[in-house]
Amino acid sequence: MPAENYLRNLDKGVRGLSSRRSLLALADLAAARSLEIYLVGGTVRELVLGRPSPDLDLAVSSQTLDLARDLAQTLGGTFVLLDEKERTARVVWGKEILDLAEFRAPTLEGDLRGRDFTLNALALDLKAVLGRRALELVDPLGGLADLKQGLIRMVAPENLAYDPLRLLRAYRFAATHGLVISPETARAIGQYVALFPRVAGERVHQELFLLLGAPRAAPVLREMDRIGLLNQVLPELADMKGVAQDGFHHLDVFHHALETVAHLEEVLARPQDFFGELTPEVARYAAAAPRPVLLKLAALFHDVGKPQVQERRQDPDRYTFYYHEKVGVEIFTAAALRLRMSNEESRAVVKLIQLHMRPFLLMPLFRRGRLSIRALGRLVRAARRDLPGLFTLAMADSLAAQGSQKPPDSEQTLADLADAAYRFLKERLEPQELQPRLLSGHDLIKVLGLQPGPRFRHLLTAVEEAQWEGDVTTREEALKLVRRLL
Repeated sequence: MPAENYLRNLDKGVRGLSSRRSLLALADLAAARSLEIYLVGGTVRELVLGRPSPDLDLAVSSQTLDLARDLAQTLGGTFVLLDEKERTARVVWGKEILDLAEFRAPTLEGDLRGRDFTLNALALDLKAVLGRRALELVDPLGGLADLKQGLIRMVAPENLAYDPLRLLRAYRFAATHGLVISPETARAIGQYVALFPRVAGERVHQELFLLLGAPRAAPVLREMDRIGLLNQVLPELADMKGVAQDGFHHLDVFHHALETVAHLEEVLARPQDFFGELTPEVARYAAAAPRPVLLKLAALFHDVGKPQVQERRQDPDRYTFYYHEKVGVEIFTAAALRLRMSNEESRAVVKLIQLHMRPFLLMPLFRRGRLSIRALGRLVRAARRDLPGLFTLAMADSLAAQGSQKPPDSEQTLADLADAAYRFLKERLEPQELQPRLLSGHDLIKVLGLQPGPRFRHLLTAVEEAQWEGDVTTREEALKLVRRLL
């Protein structure tokens, strides 16, 4: 993009901020204290790029915490202390978030020289933003020129070492902004990767989710692996390297996982190229954040249990990986705790890992037209609202496996199975659930004289499954089935 376009974006973005009540109030409070305030970092970068910046980053010359408290009181907003030592605070007012940080040096330029990358070492005087003086972009380190060239360039190596999260942030920007990390910056990241484990899990969580949320994160993950950073961010993946597979696969377990992420992004971008009736459901599923991120985590971890269960068959080039999904769930759960993932996020990925083999186990019978309604229904009931996500992961998993024993019709069979599962959900399972149950636990107690216990679920599930197949349609037939099972 030509430089004049960046300046045009900046001018347009500033006009959109100039009447904000929060900034006007902040400027007045700062003037009363004789403080300097600048819009900085990501806010200015996004203005230059013509992208929305919902949060405002501001640098304050001094008295930052007192200023933030006064601003929150003036606006009727909320003051949040972020870091007393670093003198950073947040003011939340309605949908607006203002992050205030004190200069990390005696001057603004000194503060900018302490930042991570040149594209974040940009500033605008708040008075200029509000039209009280001429607008001028403060750019002492050539950040605008680097943006023009599409480069992520560090300010100084020691700045990366100061906060190792910045190593991951570089690759996050590469993914979200389509930028390239400069060679000297990549070399410095490689030198400091051993420092990364000291970063708190919740901070890693935030950057990793932003990275994986980008439509093309897979190439960035490969670059992270090349430099040695991926092993530090997700150390659980390291054991997958060099673990051979056979049959369907042409890659070791680790590189198969990366390839699965790449194909997953293709399926999410163009579900109509891979599915039939399930296509709209895949599109809707993927449109709800953070589901694409959780799918990519499932792709990375779906085979993480294989190294622990690998067994060689009599043929030295043949292997089995029985129950690898169960071990994988345990490994991922530990990673989710380290990353401070929410229970909901963790459960979603666990479910996908647990179920990821189920479609493949059903495909041989489905291909021959011998898959029972009961077996199909059990898959659908287990997946439920994650059915589109499960088949999206399965499709990517299949595309990433190009071994000599893989049937050539695998993707088409998988797509047909996905359609059959979706039709079962809409035509059988959901309509049946809207009807009164033929039998309840109360019936098992009162009519059959049973004592409540674990077998209640088994018996009632058997009735439900018999209904799927049309073997049971009345209460009397349901009771007859239960008596036979007893």
